[in-house]
Amino acid sequence: QLDVNHKKQPLQTFRPYNIAHRGSNGEIPEETAAAYLRAIDEGTDFIETDILASEDGHLICFHDVTLDNTTDIASRTEFAGRKRTYEVQGVNMTGWFTVDFTLRELKSLRVKQRFSFRDQQYNGKYNILTFDEFILIALHADRVVGIYPEIKNPIFINQHVKWSGGKKFEDKFVETLLKYGYKGKYMSEDWLMKPLFIQSFAPTSLIYISNITNAPKLLLIDETTVPTQDTNQSYYEITSNGYLAFIRKYVIGIGPWKDTIIPPENNHLGPATDLVARAHALNLQVHPYTFRNENSYLHFNFHQDPYAEYEYWLREIGVDALF
Repeated sequence: QLDVNHKKQPLQTFRPYNIAHRGSNGEIPEETAAAYLRAIDEGTDFIETDILASEDGHLICFHDVTLDNTTDIASRTEFAGRKRTYEVQGVNMTGWFTVDFTLRELKSLRVKQRFSFRDQQYNGKYNILTFDEFILIALHADRVVGIYPEIKNPIFINQHVKWSGGKKFEDKFVETLLKYGYKGKYMSEDWLMKPLFIQSFAPTSLIYISNITNAPKLLLIDETTVPTQDTNQSYYEITSNGYLAFIRKYVIGIGPWKDTIIPPENNHLGPATDLVARAHALNLQVHPYTFRNENSYLHFNFHQDPYAEYEYWLREIGVDALF
């Protein structure tokens, strides 16, 4: 058996974690092998991904339930007739959905950069990764690199993809992690060898998998007015002390959208909420998302300096990681 941890430099645990959100996607198209390898070269602690499924039940690394925004599918005439309209989290969406294509078909697509203001030179060079391939990128790094996969749109995936033996999307997700030896509570010896955080916006999925893995989990939190996809609560309710006290039995932290912690006013920082203090009082970590270095994502307070933003969140707000 390959000893992937032979004399590897360990994960740093003395400062907040740097999480490469979809890889180094400011440079290279998101969720591709090249984006993850670049992030590892650049020193990330964790590589982050979104897990969805193909029609034939393979788990893939892809953010959107539709392929339209980040692949070349619109130009692929053989797939022209495969557009569908489905209800996703209460909204009708039309497009080419990952759940309508086999892994082989998905692998034939080429990934492209999501944003027009980012470098387009890598468009068409890379294909969609499987969850297994993503894990192997982390395990073959020359130092210990953690993984941070998201159980993405589980209600939708379980509606459209069926696995043998009555297994659910969440079962397949955890099985994949266990296959590669990802297990153990936060900071345990097992965890430090193969660091893992499991994230989801769906609290019922995190509660469900708590019976099959003791790996650390984080509940993602959207804008406060948005309803959850599975329990029909608003995320405002999810940030209440009562709910946080309940969910802490299953998760070690929360991953809020940063504007939920500090609502902006006219692109300036407004007054900070007490969400971080309340989470920390319950011994929950806080890993906010998403920190992007382009000017259009930076509040005026930071004078177009992304490092000023990191500094503010780490020193003034005291978060435990940055996406």
